[in-house]
Amino acid sequence: MAPRVLICGDLVWAHGECKAMFDGVAEVIVMDSPDRADFLANLQPGSKYAGVVAVYRHNVSADRIGVFDREIVGALASSVKWIAHNGAGYDQIDVAACIEHGIIVSNTPGAVDDATATNALYLMISALRDFSFGERNLRAGKWKTGVSAARTHDLTGRTLAVLGLGGIGLRLAELAHAFPMRIIYHSRTPAPDAPTWAEYFPVEKLDEFLAQADVLSVHVPLRPETVGLVGEDMIRKLKKGAVIVNTARGKVIDEEAMIRALEDGHLGAIGLDVFPDEPEVNPRLLEFRNATLLPHMGTETQDSQKKMEIRALSNVLDYLTKGKGKDVVPEHKDLVAKL
Repeated sequence: MAPRVLICGDLVWAHGECKAMFDGVAEVIVMDSPDRADFLANLQPGSKYAGVVAVYRHNVSADRIGVFDREIVGALASSVKWIAHNGAGYDQIDVAACIEHGIIVSNTPGAVDDATATNALYLMISALRDFSFGERNLRAGKWKTGVSAARTHDLTGRTLAVLGLGGIGLRLAELAHAFPMRIIYHSRTPAPDAPTWAEYFPVEKLDEFLAQADVLSVHVPLRPETVGLVGEDMIRKLKKGAVIVNTARGKVIDEEAMIRALEDGHLGAIGLDVFPDEPEVNPRLLEFRNATLLPHMGTETQDSQKKMEIRALSNVLDYLTKGKGKDVVPEHKDLVAKL
């Protein structure tokens, strides 16, 4: 009997690839539960999702069944051994509960790098050049009313500070270096693939890193220890007039501290694609003319989304055919080493 794979959430661009990948390898079934109760009921023995060994998961599934919290992970544990999340960030999955139940989680690093980095580049350019305000003026029939060169800056020669030089941060660094901008970065350890022109600042030089930043672009994953990481202390150590760009997760930044720094002029501008309570946006952010705001569009391209779908499905296929996938999340490295 072929193993069963559950598609949990949207599969939009890679239907053909999915069929080709799993033909003769696994039975692919699609989650069609309207709510959590129905989903949990159908994981029971004899029900339509029973015996599933691997799950492809997209965040959109949370609209119907909620996040993969301890309850859902516990219900999956009777048969599921692999959850392939479609996305770089996987904070909607209780990875600790997965470890307890021997379920491995993979994500899609790399597939999102270009789309998210170009998103961050746009936010940075808009914040430095006041483009968002200018466009709003034009659409309101005000032309250049209130537009002032005194509020704007070229990117050339400015310093971009990348907080977390993973795949997305590195791709942004490459794009920004072309202006050219000076690139500095801080991570827990030096990035092994960092180019020679990217200057590393260890934790003992974090204050110096912040003080030199014209733009701080945030690229750290959301974990319990990173909630509010960019807080009052870090923001106030940025030079006056600095810009913050966030395409990671909203909760990585202390929103109230950021708003205070906008109100008193310490921050020159912000560019945000993510928010703490999405899809809700703090209405106070809408009051700032120097805020460029996007509705979490980092990976909203058909090219990147197809790559993400294929990469997540490939992790499932590799698990079924080789015993493990390539993109295991860091918390699960020890677990997969035992396979």
